[in-house]
Amino acid sequence: MKGGAMIDEWYPVGLFSQLNEKGSKTWLMGGAIEVARDRHGNAQVITAEGRALPVRVRYGHVWSSLGNPEKELFAIPEADQPGRRFVDVGVVRVRCSPLRAVENFLDIAHFPFVHTDILGAEPHTEVENYKVEIREGVDEVWATQVKFYQPQAAKSATGGITTEYMYRVPAPTCSVLYKTCPPRPSEWDVITLFVQPLAEDLCNVWPWMALFDDETPMTDLIHFQQTIFLQDRSILENQIPALLPLDPGMEIPTRADLTSVAYRRWLKRHNYTYGAQLVAQ
Repeated sequence: MKGGAMIDEWYPVGLFSQLNEKGSKTWLMGGAIEVARDRHGNAQVITAEGRALPVRVRYGHVWSSLGNPEKELFAIPEADQPGRRFVDVGVVRVRCSPLRAVENFLDIAHFPFVHTDILGAEPHTEVENYKVEIREGVDEVWATQVKFYQPQAAKSATGGITTEYMYRVPAPTCSVLYKTCPPRPSEWDVITLFVQPLAEDLCNVWPWMALFDDETPMTDLIHFQQTIFLQDRSILENQIPALLPLDPGMEIPTRADLTSVAYRRWLKRHNYTYGAQLVAQ
């Protein structure tokens, strides 16, 4: 199977709250799988050939792998923080590379043009300098000191604010965003993108949030985040090439694309190539 080291990573394959003993069929990296609860109520994932796959249940989702993960599923400490509301946003199917979906999530410059009057607005289009690094100790891509003016940074926001962001990539098809929490400025809202690679050019995207927001109805929180991602979907499904280029000469980055550059370099370093285009065609 093409994909290199990605076969041994953890991937989201469903919402735990939606599992039943009947099970549901889906795909993981081109292979058919079934996700269900066993008679004890535990999650199980089985291939079409009857092979039981490794399973974890975390952040409201069921996670599995076609290989043998050496690392545990990455930690999000805020998932254990009292007082947060945990939002299972659901799933959006996107006809794009799973790596493209993550890279789009990391892109700040598109806010005013794709998420107009929500996450950005003209003339506030400049991306200020920010810091990007591959943290060797934890082997993750981080972008910090990211600031951007947003007309409505969150459903709980009551007006435009300059929002501070931190981006974290702990796994090839997952990203964690920490952003200014309007009701509690001393804390961060946590918004994640968990991507299930169905095929190299098709994925399920499972957003999940851990927020301090006791006022907004759950339906509104879910709708707000789904609106944002559905705006992204039309862009993602029209990107050329469909797979994410890892050759530095194939797409010319700008100063605003530092996180993308680091992400692609990190993918190439680890041979995370499922959904990637390695050479120009």
